[in-house]
Amino acid sequence: MAPSMAVSTTTTDSFDLNDFVINKGNGVKGLSDLGLKSLPRQYIQPQEALINIIPQDSIPVIDMTHFLDDPKVAESICDAAEQFGFFQLVNHGVPVEVLDGVKDATHRFFGLPAEEKRQFSKDVSCSNNVRFGTSFSPDAEKALEWKDYLSLFYVSEDEASALWPSACRNECLEYMKKSEILCKKLMGALMERLNVKEIDETKESVLMGSKRINLNYYPKCPNPNLTVGVGRHSDVSSLTFLLQDGIGGLYVRLNEGKGDEDGWVHVPPIEGSLVINVGDALQIVSNGRYRSVEHCVIASGRNNRISIPIFVNPKPSDVIGPLPEILATGEKPKYKNFVYSDYVKHFFRKAHDGKKTVAFAEI
Repeated sequence: MAPSMAVSTTTTDSFDLNDFVINKGNGVKGLSDLGLKSLPRQYIQPQEALINIIPQDSIPVIDMTHFLDDPKVAESICDAAEQFGFFQLVNHGVPVEVLDGVKDATHRFFGLPAEEKRQFSKDVSCSNNVRFGTSFSPDAEKALEWKDYLSLFYVSEDEASALWPSACRNECLEYMKKSEILCKKLMGALMERLNVKEIDETKESVLMGSKRINLNYYPKCPNPNLTVGVGRHSDVSSLTFLLQDGIGGLYVRLNEGKGDEDGWVHVPPIEGSLVINVGDALQIVSNGRYRSVEHCVIASGRNNRISIPIFVNPKPSDVIGPLPEILATGEKPKYKNFVYSDYVKHFFRKAHDGKKTVAFAEI
């Protein structure tokens, strides 16, 4: 995946790329639709941002059909959260028609004219809870990422009905509702292994008090080996529920720091599945028992790709830190207590940088 030649950017040097992509709301989809023959220099990633792929390996796939009557299913989920930080679920109970509906809605939203999408951009949107954008943090990045997104922070159904784009509002809400039962099942199993017998109101807030859904669009790219769809990072969530389409491109880092074993594996799309990963917040409250893992998305030269993650987070105003049930056994805390919103602000102030955000919480 290393760059093999210098790339001519004459096709985009004649206009203000920042104005076209960001200010006018065209995004990288607009660049891709121009039929560019080469990648604009602003998107060319440094060598160290590209990844070493381990072929013929991936994350666990867990069948949830017998979750209620076979304790081995819950054990497999906890084992995967500890050892990999990532796993795929099949037969998880979220209806296929709901998954297909939100995928169709994602294509519908990104198919809107630029001026319609732009009304949800940072400088124009009537709410910080609704945001159309491109890349991750353009003001902080040395090289931009080849992705557009719509980010929707859920406060209430009334607010969503009033402010979320009509092109995708109903489908996003339905996907979030149908995923909630699954989320509670997973969190219950993960907490039980930590000797947390009951998820009371306070713990529910800390573990899953807020949610955000993103619609991600990765357009076809003229030089996919020179850029990334999303740079290497771990999520700041407790858990992330990711719906992929059939294109593929998500890679997860395994065996970090273990020499020749350290590398990146593809998470192949499985029809009807959901990819689940541990976020930093769950790593912190579990005192490192469950671990968030670096992941990234590579660009495609052949297809447009979409993905739809739901980020299940602590409530922004909650103070999080290692759970008291863990420390009650005499285990020393690895992380301090802090207000969750401070952690999130720290994450978004910088470019993607692997797992460096976690250092904010370390003692």
